[in-house]
Amino acid sequence: MTRLIPVGIATAIALTAGVAAADNVEPSACAAPPALTRIVPALAHAAARIEQTKDLTIVAVGSSSTQGTGASTPSFSYPNRLEADLKQRLPGIEIRVINRGKGGEDAAEELERLGRDVIAEHPDLVIWQVGTNAVLRRDDLEMDEVLLRRGVSLLKHSGADIVLMDMQYAPRIVERRSHAVMEQLIAEIAHHTGVGLFRRFALMQYWRAAQQPESPPMIGADGLHMTDAGYGCLAASLAKALALNWQAHRAAAALASDAAAKIADVGRTGSATTAGTRAR
Repeated sequence: MTRLIPVGIATAIALTAGVAAADNVEPSACAAPPALTRIVPALAHAAARIEQTKDLTIVAVGSSSTQGTGASTPSFSYPNRLEADLKQRLPGIEIRVINRGKGGEDAAEELERLGRDVIAEHPDLVIWQVGTNAVLRRDDLEMDEVLLRRGVSLLKHSGADIVLMDMQYAPRIVERRSHAVMEQLIAEIAHHTGVGLFRRFALMQYWRAAQQPESPPMIGADGLHMTDAGYGCLAASLAKALALNWQAHRAAAALASDAAAKIADVGRTGSATTAGTRAR
């Protein structure tokens, strides 16, 4: 007799296997310590969609490094490659990653179009890449904090999970004195609002330090925009981080369910014992 596996368990098995299979083909140049790629807290809405084997819609919003400036072809932008990687990791889940990047935009312009370009797509997850153009243009980031908090609040109200992605590690960024302030600001907003953070700046800094001489550069000759190699590693690392987040959420939910079942069982046993005592 064939034993049927519940949908939730089957999804968890597929997700775990997908993570392992995709990791086997992840370029060694993209390797990094887990602390640099871990996304917390749990992205519960998207995880529930995966658990139920429902379609998953992700919107990537940001400026030129979301649009794909510097890539040899639009298909090599990070959102396109993220979609391909997630489909490999999550077979059986229909995944769509929508690219809403516009080169040159800042937080103000992105906030203004979140409604029509992002929320209107009814996303399960929004990846907001932000901070680069602010660092290039000014040192006073007080208004950027206000705008980012407004944007996160708007996105949270839509019900979507959110991941904030900070700046790329690039010569034109690190020469600006406000880059460290912006990196810390984005991290603090993510922490205080309870949304995910993808530490692109720290991750790419690690890659730069560990890069072998023969490896292709991750930043182009303009000292700012990412290359095909950079976008490839970004997509691979982000896909892995998302998959591990969803896998961890599934494991935590299973533990909570088991604990609740044990408590209920103890309650039933206690009630039965009490009833038996009274009968005697």
